[in-house]
Amino acid sequence: MEDIKELRSDGNDPLFDKTNMLYKEFPSDFRQIRYFTLLIVQSAPLEIKEINLLEQQISEVIKNAVKHGNECNVNKKVHVWYSFSATHAHIIVEDEGEGFKDLDKWNEFNRQRLSCLHNNNFEELANYVSFRTKASDDQDGGNALFAALEYWNGGFVYNDKKNGVAMLKKFQQKRHGVSVE
Repeated sequence: MEDIKELRSDGNDPLFDKTNMLYKEFPSDFRQIRYFTLLIVQSAPLEIKEINLLEQQISEVIKNAVKHGNECNVNKKVHVWYSFSATHAHIIVEDEGEGFKDLDKWNEFNRQRLSCLHNNNFEELANYVSFRTKASDDQDGGNALFAALEYWNGGFVYNDKKNGVAMLKKFQQKRHGVSVE
């Protein structure tokens, strides 16, 4: 099976370098997640063709920080650093919570899920549709993390406490009909 992408934790990863990044701080108000996301995405250049996917990914990470990290406590803040250009989107989101304690369990769940897909074992795959923890509610399934690992092609890494995540998306540029990086 091909190289499996996994969630990892490394607070020293270069993706946590906040140099020259813009910064916003938000209360953990679940009703305003879309608004918070738009405040960030508005500074992205028009050349980014995947703006809707980018917005969806940023919204999902902020939602996780508000809901799981800060448990919708409006007195707790979500901290977001971000940088955009025509060739990249670099985001760091940190909450004031305890961190994603089930990171290793999620990785094992994902390995099993991908193994079922690779082996066309669709009967067994039914057991790996949704990742659930004791803290999960009916709206949770850990599925956004599957998409995040695919989308953030420049890296997706948690800090050491696992209450912050840094991610990088590299966009291909087209010049004269030829893709360049």
